[in-house]
Amino acid sequence: MNAMNAVVGVTGLNATDNPGPGLSVIRSLRHTDAFKGRIVGLAYDSLDPGIYSSQWVDDVFLIPYPSQGPEALRERLAYIRAETGLNAIIPNLDAELPNFLRLEKSLADDGVRMLMCTPEQFQLRSKERLAQLGASAGISVPATRTISEPEALYTIHHEIPYPIVVKGIYYGAEICHSVDEAVAAFHKTVAKWGYPVLVQEHVVGEEVNVVALGDGKGNLVGAVPMKKTYITDKGKGWAGVAIKDPDLLDLTLRFVKSCSWRGPCEVEAIKDRDGKFHLIEINPRFPAWTYLSAGAGANLPLAALSMAFGEPTQPLHNFTPGTMFVRVSVDQIASLDQFQQIASTGEIRREEKNNEPA
Repeated sequence: MNAMNAVVGVTGLNATDNPGPGLSVIRSLRHTDAFKGRIVGLAYDSLDPGIYSSQWVDDVFLIPYPSQGPEALRERLAYIRAETGLNAIIPNLDAELPNFLRLEKSLADDGVRMLMCTPEQFQLRSKERLAQLGASAGISVPATRTISEPEALYTIHHEIPYPIVVKGIYYGAEICHSVDEAVAAFHKTVAKWGYPVLVQEHVVGEEVNVVALGDGKGNLVGAVPMKKTYITDKGKGWAGVAIKDPDLLDLTLRFVKSCSWRGPCEVEAIKDRDGKFHLIEINPRFPAWTYLSAGAGANLPLAALSMAFGEPTQPLHNFTPGTMFVRVSVDQIASLDQFQQIASTGEIRREEKNNEPA
């Protein structure tokens, strides 16, 4: 068994106005005729649109929510492996990574390969420790404080002047120009994502992102920077263009070298009015716009899968700047029978393998 014939489980199949990375990763794998394997969708909700994308996903199984812990996930994956021959997984959601990291060794013993950051790296790039990471890598990071009580917002301006950005520990960010706005954002963030809450200096400038892949030895296998050209009201990029910025690529390389990053990641940065980059976030997995990397000629998910199998991978340092992505919203047709099947049995099996390149 090799990577191009693998049975690959992919999570993050939500594809709404705040899409998960799953379908983007799957489309990257299917982008080449070289991949002859099978895709097993691993979903959390029976209405995740990726479940019904039969042109991309062969089989689908519901898996336990991350809050149910690693043991519940291990048992479910054992069943899925027995049913499908699953031998690789690409996790794509921050909240699920701790469980997958705890199961990494036992899954490897069972023949299921993954390429992820280490538990230490996962903690190091967390939002509350990002300033420490930036200092060690020589990267500018906006001032950040961790708070657990809204009262702290009444004096936070002594350390971080308004406007500020209020962030959840995993997801969510809201720019606030006053104490009242910040307190409201605090309560909204806690209600959705829990404690603690991050308060970060708001840097005015242009947001840029990089999807990257590290080899775990301090080397950058490949990286594709992107500038958003259309942003939704939730701040998500609905369109973007691949750019070639040596300073941004250098920032990414310094991050990867500083901690010997292993696996995929997304680097989020702000380019201020003076042209200086400020690191604002490291996401420890592929982003929702990952398919741009394949379209631009540097297929990072395919490289990550090969690396998970221990196969030699050539550096992907060449891509085509100016390659764009523009998302579309479509009405995807599914049958009530399919919905009832996934809702009642937790799985959909499809006999015919769909392996059409994009």
